[in-house]
Amino acid sequence: MGTCCSKDATRTIISANGNTITVKDGPNPIPVKDNANPVKDIAKPSDKAQILETQQQQQEQVEAEVVKRSPFFPFYSPTPAHYLLTKNSPPAGSPAMNPKRIFKRTPSPAKHIRAALARRQGKPNKEAAEGGNKEGAAGGGSGQLGLDKSFGYKKGFENEYEMGEEIGKGHFGYTCKAKCKKGELKGQEVAVKVIPKAQGAPGEVCMASHGELSWWPELADVVCWVHVSSCVGLGNTWSSHVLKVDKEMTTAIAIEDARREVKILRALTGHNNLVKLYDAFEDHENVYIVMELCEGGELLDRILSRGGKYTEDDAKAVLIQILNFVSFCHLQGVVHRDLKPENFLFTSKEENSQLKAIDFGLSDFVMPDERLNDIVGSAYYVAPEVLHRSYSTEADVWSIGIIAYILLCGSRPFWARTESGIFRAVLKADPCFDEPPWPSLSSEAKDFVKCLLNKDPRKRMTAVQALS
Repeated sequence: MGTCCSKDATRTIISANGNTITVKDGPNPIPVKDNANPVKDIAKPSDKAQILETQQQQQEQVEAEVVKRSPFFPFYSPTPAHYLLTKNSPPAGSPAMNPKRIFKRTPSPAKHIRAALARRQGKPNKEAAEGGNKEGAAGGGSGQLGLDKSFGYKKGFENEYEMGEEIGKGHFGYTCKAKCKKGELKGQEVAVKVIPKAQGAPGEVCMASHGELSWWPELADVVCWVHVSSCVGLGNTWSSHVLKVDKEMTTAIAIEDARREVKILRALTGHNNLVKLYDAFEDHENVYIVMELCEGGELLDRILSRGGKYTEDDAKAVLIQILNFVSFCHLQGVVHRDLKPENFLFTSKEENSQLKAIDFGLSDFVMPDERLNDIVGSAYYVAPEVLHRSYSTEADVWSIGIIAYILLCGSRPFWARTESGIFRAVLKADPCFDEPPWPSLSSEAKDFVKCLLNKDPRKRMTAVQALS
């Protein structure tokens, strides 16, 4: 039958000879031709049994159409599962009997999370999807299948250098003195950063010092710890370090970090305030980065030896060197991401010796319009936008502002006894410029530090602007 929405209702009349006539109801019933559902004459007039059967089927069809009509609306409104109420149900296995087959299965978000974790942990995707913890054949650790730990560096480190005492530890390894046996540097002492390739003991950290280790939740996705050591100076001057739980190259991320550090040192070669890179070696167990030896100590040690603060002129001399180096890095598309007094060394013990930047283990290349989102750095020096996971080179300028604040007054602008307290202070609190010695300092010095510590990175000075 045809579908009628606002027209007069129609009804079908079957004549004695088997023909059908559609009649439009109204004051004067008018027969009309049914073009929607023409009925073929499938029976002969002489065959009465077939005619009666045809008439009965057509009558049932008319009654079914009446039942399907809604009592409230004059148009056809079938039941969604009408086939369940009829005798002529569709066969099993058809889309009608299996309505879920018309929908696509939505992929589980956990699959993508496990895949991301697998890439960081060096696991195969199949193992990550199954949540397995199988031991890898390569790398000597859990789930370290297929990690390429070949860097393409020179071999035979022990033939050219003689290792000496350990002089420091960093994010991914430790640093030792060494003496060159041959070549242009024969007889000269150098610093060698050693980055182990093999997996270390569980719980081993990069920096051994007294203090308590505590989990930094905001760095959970980069598997880092923060260590706040005991008081090393006057007042509230404390030392903080970001530590890797697994410092060795047991993940693809750690391997890429080690490769990138050498790439960045080579890309920045030639600047006066950058530690010189002499060469890079590797063997089955370690990567060796041979660098210039700076025996003047850390900038932090100089600050503490001066009673916790610099004069404005002395602070200016230090900041010019830092800004010169950082502006050069930014022009080369490099963001350091871990600027702090501990990562600047003096070449000698002399008072006016040159300052050198070190430790590019957390540094990265960045495009002009690119935004980084991984949280790395040291707690007291991390910029607000880093905690918001959207930052670029301006995060380094914030760290320089923290260093400038410490140089001038001997204390940190944001301080708390817990990591979460430090982060809240960085995000919410403002630096104090009312307590001594700030009232005795020039307004230019205070304005300079305020411009560097602007929480809005769009309004913060760049390193080049700070130099001018």
